[in-house]
Amino acid sequence: MSVHILYFAGLREALGQTSERLALPGHVGSVGELHAHLVARGGAWQALLTTKNLRVAVNQQMAAMRTPVADGDEVAFFPPVTGG
Repeated sequence: MSVHILYFAGLREALGQTSERLALPGHVGSVGELHAHLVARGGAWQALLTTKNLRVAVNQQMAAMRTPVADGDEVAFFPPVTGG
């Protein structure tokens, strides 16, 4: 299974990339499992743990950690933002 992951705002800066296409191991089937898989990379990926109120969207719909992910999904991670 492969997903397209997008990173926004401070996460984009911390990770040094805006997006990636990632082949996932068989045990990753939810947003929470994807999150844990990314954090396990260590180093800058710890930003996914330390970002307060981390938001996630799957296919441009707000999602929870228990939301399933499927082959070809777009998963976006972003901190809360405010407008003015």
